[in-house]
Amino acid sequence: MIRRVLVIASALVLAIVGGVVTFSYASGADARAMAGLEPTPVLVVVEPIAQGTSASAIADAVALEELPASAVAPGALGALADLAEIADQVATSDLVVGEQLLASRFAAPDDLGGAVEVPEGMHLLTFDLEARRVVGGDVQPGDRVGVFVSDGDPLTPATRLVQHRVLVVAVAGGASTTTDAETGEQTEQAAEPMISITLAVDATAAQQLVYSAEYELIYLSIEPEGAADGPGIIEEVIR
Repeated sequence: MIRRVLVIASALVLAIVGGVVTFSYASGADARAMAGLEPTPVLVVVEPIAQGTSASAIADAVALEELPASAVAPGALGALADLAEIADQVATSDLVVGEQLLASRFAAPDDLGGAVEVPEGMHLLTFDLEARRVVGGDVQPGDRVGVFVSDGDPLTPATRLVQHRVLVVAVAGGASTTTDAETGEQTEQAAEPMISITLAVDATAAQQLVYSAEYELIYLSIEPEGAADGPGIIEEVIR
């Protein structure tokens, strides 16, 4: 009887020790895996932020989270202190819960648009695109752009020119030139890694571009004056 009790007790001790070791190993593995992903602090929107809201007033609407470095978007702000650098700027579009806070989503109040007349009945859509997808960021309000879409299907990859001469209403984070008020000297400002660009499109094009932004890749081109008008889809497909 005593031997049986000892055997059972030994089995219980081994089971407990094994569980502790397994838990410790798993916890350590998770920590090692996270370390291998280079945890990086980034500000994430936790409460909706309306277009035009000053960066100096959004501290309570964002929170610092750690994400794998590979998941952090170029230009993402990594600390509340970063808000001080854009304190005099405002959000160029509505910011939704869960998105990373990008410097390119803010601009001086005078740069929000309004100078570009938007045709009646058009939808305004804002996209965040890498500068290399927006002519290196050299796009200005009032420009007309072509919209290219790559579907990314590995079996039938294709790139299409889907929209002609789309009106650019606002740009945040793009290349710019500033002029010193006293000396008149001009300084070229390089584009941010991410460009926030607002386009005016009709309802059909809006549906297409929203889908493309969610599931495909978008490139913009500056279209010359002689480019064909109209939003029609170009039939030729590059494969």
